[in-house]
Amino acid sequence: MGGISVASTAPRPVGRSNGRRPSRGNTKMKLYFSPTTSSLATHIALIECGADFELIPRFLANEETRTPEFKAINPDGKVPVLVTDDGHVITEVAATLYYLARKYPAANLWPEGDLNAEAEVMSWLSFAASTLHGSRGKGAEAMDHAFSVVDQKLSDRDWLTGRYTIADIHVFRIYWKFKTALEAPAGTYPALEAYHDRMLARPAVAQALDVEDGFKP
Repeated sequence: MGGISVASTAPRPVGRSNGRRPSRGNTKMKLYFSPTTSSLATHIALIECGADFELIPRFLANEETRTPEFKAINPDGKVPVLVTDDGHVITEVAATLYYLARKYPAANLWPEGDLNAEAEVMSWLSFAASTLHGSRGKGAEAMDHAFSVVDQKLSDRDWLTGRYTIADIHVFRIYWKFKTALEAPAGTYPALEAYHDRMLARPAVAQALDVEDGFKP
């Protein structure tokens, strides 16, 4: 059974790939996050996997990811940052999701051994990071097109690839965050809206949202 703890102290610099083993008893992974941002996807995945981890908030609104201390961990100054239990640093949502899915195969978040299904998951991760996430800055028409693609794909299935994977976590987080900006009347994306409700009903999603709601800058 995994567990969550919360830290509020300044981050300790960790090498991107330092190869060092943690000190005795220091076996928890660490997630540097800012509530409701892209790091929410990694948070959800950690809970889905039953991982033992520590949450370390760094608020984007306060530019806490722009400090020298944080940039010693991720020079790009962004979250999520996942520090593994052996001290390696993983950045970017898709990379953290992939790592967790492979580290915890019992969570069934990755279609191990099915090459076509693996490629389909990677395709959705790429689509989420580029087309979906980038659509907001391009205006309403681009957003509508991007989410219409997802809605069409979900018209005959519950999950993006036919089974629940890390692709669903990534795509859900973006729609959950952007749906207000879409300003679309209810029923515009019927399959996507039903999918959103299925995701909210997952205990890991509900728990991550509840925990992050308790953090204020």
